[in-house]
Amino acid sequence: MTGERVAVLMGGWTSEARVSRVSASFCGQAARNAGWDAVEVEVDRNIAHTLADMRPARAFNALHGQVGEDGNIQGLLNIMNIPYTHSGLLASAIAMDKIRAKRMLAEAGIAVPADLALVEDSHVYPADYTGAHVIKPRNDGSSLGVVIVESGNTNPPARSQWDVDATLIAEPFIPGRELTVSVLDGTALCVTEIKPNLGFYDFDAKYAAGGSEHVLPADIPKPVTLLACDWAERAYRHLGCRGVIRADYRWDEGRDQLYMLEINTVPGMTATSLVPEQARFVGMSGEELVNHLLETAQCDD
Repeated sequence: MTGERVAVLMGGWTSEARVSRVSASFCGQAARNAGWDAVEVEVDRNIAHTLADMRPARAFNALHGQVGEDGNIQGLLNIMNIPYTHSGLLASAIAMDKIRAKRMLAEAGIAVPADLALVEDSHVYPADYTGAHVIKPRNDGSSLGVVIVESGNTNPPARSQWDVDATLIAEPFIPGRELTVSVLDGTALCVTEIKPNLGFYDFDAKYAAGGSEHVLPADIPKPVTLLACDWAERAYRHLGCRGVIRADYRWDEGRDQLYMLEINTVPGMTATSLVPEQARFVGMSGEELVNHLLETAQCDD
């Protein structure tokens, strides 16, 4: 299969475009090392014309966030009959919508944070809740737009700090440790504990060099490891995912309660990203991972 033309899709016009380009650089080089004729392609409003002129045999989806991770690019690639990496249209759309995704995860027996009714005027605050909570966009990733409000805070965040058309959600803040599990072809790789060096695992902690420490395998009780892997595999199946995903968790160690926060259907693939790191832990190089994703690329049935 190698030697075929591959479009490595990157960029776009959303908040995660810059990180996407870094992922694309990593994946494009890995694909070329594996023998593919891979070309990084900037996604804009004319992407359909670009792909029609380029005529790639398949596409590597290195887009993050809206457009690339919400089913939009998947629908276009389905129509153009260009096999692509990662999950299809429906799984991508569901996972990107945090409210719908949590409902489906709960149906599968997975514990998720509760939803809080939110008041939005000049400021944003829960209607009937005064404890520590998290406010975030309904359909953004990379922890963009996430605000943690401490218990008893009398100065709620201003609505103006988010885009006017952003749909916001709120959840109780879950104390504890940050865990994540990558799933490749339905099988969990391992559990990583993330220890941010900047207080919160935000955008900079995710992508800046030295922003966080990754401990793998996580030094946690075996039952928690098994549960995190089981839930990640269960979520993969229940949402109908393909390729590789990453499930993010908070483990409230004091209550010994695990919560799944979200599913990433196009997880980061940069030098500091968790998926390539977990793949290396189980003996698969970044080059082998990218090659495998390309070999198994497909359109929706």
